Amino acid sequence: MKRLLLMLGLLGAAPAAAQDVSIPHTTFQLPNGLRVIVNEDRSTPIVAVNVWYHVGAGYEKPGRTGFAHLFEHILFEGSKNVPEGDFDNLLEAAGAVNNGSTTSDRTNYFEILPSNALELALWLEADRMGALLEAMNEQKLNGQRAIVKNERRERIENAPYGRLFETAFAALYPAGHPYSWPVVGSMDDLSAATLEDVETFFRTYYVPNNAVLAISGDVSAAEVRPLVERYFGWIPRGEDVVRPDLPIQPIPQTRHITLEDRVTLPQLTMIWRSDKSYSPDDAALQVLASLLADGKNSRLYKRLVYEEEVAQNVNAFNYSQLLSGDFFAQVTARPDTDLSAMERAVNEEIAKIVQTPPSADELRRVVTGIETGFVRGLETVANKADQLNSYLYYTGDAGFVERDLARFRSLTPADIQRVAREYLAGKNRVVVSIVPQGKTNLAVAAKEND
Repeated sequence: MKRLLLMLGLLGAAPAAAQDVSIPHTTFQLPNGLRVIVNEDRSTPIVAVNVWYHVGAGYEKPGRTGFAHLFEHILFEGSKNVPEGDFDNLLEAAGAVNNGSTTSDRTNYFEILPSNALELALWLEADRMGALLEAMNEQKLNGQRAIVKNERRERIENAPYGRLFETAFAALYPAGHPYSWPVVGSMDDLSAATLEDVETFFRTYYVPNNAVLAISGDVSAAEVRPLVERYFGWIPRGEDVVRPDLPIQPIPQTRHITLEDRVTLPQLTMIWRSDKSYSPDDAALQVLASLLADGKNSRLYKRLVYEEEVAQNVNAFNYSQLLSGDFFAQVTARPDTDLSAMERAVNEEIAKIVQTPPSADELRRVVTGIETGFVRGLETVANKADQLNSYLYYTGDAGFVERDLARFRSLTPADIQRVAREYLAGKNRVVVSIVPQGKTNLAVAAKEND
């Protein structure tokens, strides 16, 4: 396997984008179903421990939302052999940092610590995987429930533009679809959750056969395997978990939604249905988003921010997930700017690409930027461990990295033109206008043919 070239400063004239990239790794599986990926990187005496549980908000059910994110909090609050507060205290004493995150597709926990403290991280992760419920009670549930509710207030209900994604995804997907509700859940569902509800959720999803442990850093597979067997081997296998599997559903009709908010700058967000993570068109859609709005050389930035001076900022990204994908184009306008003009500009720039593909130089600039950022991201063991987990979850192959970059390197201007035509130009979409309170006249109005 090719060696990952991470020492960019020692590569002479070879740019990051020209490098051959791999993440050498070894995989093995315990009898209880826990899969383990080990990447050896002796460059520094640190190690990253990264656990992915294959459960996120997309595994929840209507009326029982927010559980995956709730457990992201609960798993830090003590288990059988780790009293509340000791998880963080022990890691901090060892010079470690740790955190977790939840998406619609997965829940992730990680520690980055000196390699001589690896056993501490493994013991802590194993204890909360196998013995969390022995320390679970109503008081702990209620405490974390209150914290999550407050997080929802801060990030969604009371944050500028905070209602955008909850509103958008409720419009993009039909009621009951696992992407139609926010990761944090609803206030009603969080309030209704019982101790039995959350314990059942934990027993279903937080089991070794529904988790992958990725370790990257100053260790070898030979060193890691007996430690993982010692700390995780006793945990019983759970029932097999069925991953959500739904067909990609088209947006049935264009919708225009107006939200009034305590903001000073009106903001337009246009969203089209795209495709799943690592699907054949995913890379071309990512490049299209960068071409439209990534950096000062992007088309929307040059037009709206630099030349016409009507926008404060532009953004675009292809949000691809396990079940589906959505392409976002966003313009934050100058004060009192009509968002209809921003909508026309976005549609016009998309139409230009449909009419004339980007030049080879423009495509090369964008792809080089994506590649360079990707390779530099792999300089850290933390990012490598997480990338290995991501590849295994979405593609079934932890060694997908070379094929991942090949997706971008093989793109042609015609590919970018085609995805602009097939996914965006003239297609149904959700258009969200967020305007200052009392200024709905700045919003994009629905048209007769929508």
